[in-house]
Amino acid sequence: MSMVEHLGLVPLSIILLMLLVAVLASGVWIAIGLAIVGYAAMVLTTDIPIGQVLATTVWASSASWTLAALPLFIWMGEILFRTRLSEEMFRGLAPWLQWLPGRLLHVNIVGCGIFAAVSGSSAATCATVGKIALPELEKRGYDQQMALGTLAGSGTLGLLIPPSIPMVVYAVTANVSVLQVFLAGFLPGLLVMGLYSGYVILWSLLNPGKTPPRDPPMSFRRKMQESAKLIPCLLLILGVFLSLVTGLATATECAAWGVLGALALALWSRTLTWRLFIESLMGATRLTCMIMLIIAGAAFTTAAMAYTGIPVALAEWVQGLNLTPGKLALALTVMYIILGCLIDGISMIVLTAVIVLPMIKQAGFDLVWFGVYLVIHVEMAQITPPVGFNLFVLQNMSGRDTWAVAKAAFPFFILLNVAVLIITAFPEIVLVVPRWVFPG
Repeated sequence: MSMVEHLGLVPLSIILLMLLVAVLASGVWIAIGLAIVGYAAMVLTTDIPIGQVLATTVWASSASWTLAALPLFIWMGEILFRTRLSEEMFRGLAPWLQWLPGRLLHVNIVGCGIFAAVSGSSAATCATVGKIALPELEKRGYDQQMALGTLAGSGTLGLLIPPSIPMVVYAVTANVSVLQVFLAGFLPGLLVMGLYSGYVILWSLLNPGKTPPRDPPMSFRRKMQESAKLIPCLLLILGVFLSLVTGLATATECAAWGVLGALALALWSRTLTWRLFIESLMGATRLTCMIMLIIAGAAFTTAAMAYTGIPVALAEWVQGLNLTPGKLALALTVMYIILGCLIDGISMIVLTAVIVLPMIKQAGFDLVWFGVYLVIHVEMAQITPPVGFNLFVLQNMSGRDTWAVAKAAFPFFILLNVAVLIITAFPEIVLVVPRWVFPG
C-alpha cells in the first residue's frame, strides 16, 4: 500500500511543501531542491524505477529545438551590454523627448524599451541604460528618487518585450509556441511603457519644481545627427520583429540572426574585442547552465507530481470552488506577488507550473495569454525586496540602500498590477497579434 493511500493527498501535499521550504531555506540550489522533492514524492507514491524517470524527463526537457533560442538570446544581450549602446541611446533619444512633461525621465522608459527588444534580460536592460542615464539625470538636476524609480520599473521591460528569456522558459514548460508567446508580449509591453510615461507626466505636472528646464532647442537636422547612431540598433529590432511576424524565421533562427546583428553592432561601434567576445560568451554560458539546470529539476518534479495525483486533485478542487476566471486570476496574482518576494522569476515559473497550469486549463484561460500574465508578475519580482534583482543593480549604481530603491520603484510596481488588471479585463490586448499571425 502506497503512502498516498495511508495518508491521503492533503497530508502528502503538506509534507512535500514543508520539505521544499526546508530544502530551499537550507541554501541548496533551487534545481537540486526541486529534484529532492520530486525524489521524495516518487518514493512515497510509486514503485517505478526513479532513475529511469529522472533520465527520461531530464533528457526530454533539455533536448528541445525551442530551447536552442535561450542561450542565443542571452548571448545577444551579453554582447550588447558591453557596447557603447547606452551612451548612444541617451544622446539619440534626449532631443526628441524634451517636450514631454518629465522631459529626460522618459529616456529611461523609451531607452529600456528599445534595449529590451534586443536583450531579453531585465538586469542587463536596467544596467545598460542606467549606467549612463543615472549620472546624466543627476548632473542635470532631476529628482533622484524618480530617476531610480523609472529605471527600476522600465528595466523590467527586458522580460516582457520579446525576445524574453522567461518567455522561452515558460513556453517550454507549458508546451506552447515560443513564437506565439513572443508575439503576445508586444502590445502589453507598449501598454506598460504607456502607463509608465503617463505616470511620469502626471508626477511632473504635480511637481513642476522637480523638473529642470528643457535644453536649448535643436534643429531637426541636428536631432537626426544625434540619433544617427541608434539607427543600426533600430534596424536590428525591426528585422527581428518582422521575421517573427511574417514567419520568415522561427524564434531560434531569429535568435541566431540577433547574435550576428549584435556582433555587427559591437564591431560598428568599435567595441568588439577578443576580450569582449570571450566575456560575453562565458556570461551567456553561465546563465544558460543555471536556467537549464532549473528546468531539468522542475521537469523531474513535474513528472513525480503526476504520480502523486496532487495536480489533478487540485484542479478538481478549484473547479469545485466555482471561482470565476477573474477571481482565480486575482488569487494567483496574490500568490505570485508573495513568491516574487522570495525567489527569482525563472524559478517562480518552473516551480508553480505543475500546480497552476492544470488550474488555468480548467478555468478556460488561453495558455499564451497566461504566459504574458505570468511574465508581468515575474517583472514585479524584479523590483520587490528582498530579492528583486533590479534593486541590487541600482543600489550598486546609486549608492542608495535597497529599501530606498524599492520605495522609488513602488509606484511602478503598482502600475504593473494595473497592467495585469487591464489584460485580464481585455485579453485581446495580448492575443490579437498572435491570432493575426496564426489565424488557425
